[in-house]
Amino acid sequence: MNFDAITKLKNELDQYRPLPPEVVQNLTEVYRVEWTYNSNAIEGNTLTLNETKIVLEEGLTIGGKRLQEHLEVINHAEAIDFVEQYVNVNRTINENVLKKIHYLILKTIDDKNAGRYRQVNVRISGSRHTPPHFLQIQDEMDALFNWYEENKNKLHPVELAALFHFKFVYIHPFSDGNGRTARLIMNLILMKNGYPPAIVKAESEQRLHYYQSLEMASLQQHVEPFIRLISECAANSLKNYLDTLR
Repeated sequence: MNFDAITKLKNELDQYRPLPPEVVQNLTEVYRVEWTYNSNAIEGNTLTLNETKIVLEEGLTIGGKRLQEHLEVINHAEAIDFVEQYVNVNRTINENVLKKIHYLILKTIDDKNAGRYRQVNVRISGSRHTPPHFLQIQDEMDALFNWYEENKNKLHPVELAALFHFKFVYIHPFSDGNGRTARLIMNLILMKNGYPPAIVKAESEQRLHYYQSLEMASLQQHVEPFIRLISECAANSLKNYLDTLR
């Protein structure tokens, strides 16, 4: 797959570094809301983009919405904060980081399973893919992080991030919260390589394409459509950053 166009956008963004602090703050705030809204909405959270913004920035609750939906917003934003802090730490992405992200996603919602691999076998709603037996999860996750270490300096960062996302959800290591965790760690990989977060949009055909391409990758090991989708999301984020800077 050709990543030349994305690399060109990334090189153009690099010419503006160090980015002005006020621009960084503005973009961080915007993406914190959009990323949280879209990632939660993909999983069925009914809070709108504006309602998500109100919950995050004003600390208010929205009438008629479930407590869990508010907690999902607050937790996801905390997980983003953790990801942003870890970007600046000179350490690799490992199992402890993954479990911390998942813990932040599920804390106070499902404390029993937050940050813990599943102890049961599961099926994925709407998918024909059957995740590995729960007794295989530790071995599968060890293999995933070994793969990451072997490929983090070989693959293009967007391909690396997209493939890690796919391989992670294929294993489906947690009872719940796998999708949000996958998108967070995918973006941690991108951000550690100097890219802005790639946002999969919930209110568009992108959401359907996202699920369809993951299903194709899971059943047929045909990963190119999913990598292409994540590449489009990464390119859109780069263009948004550049539009702001210009």
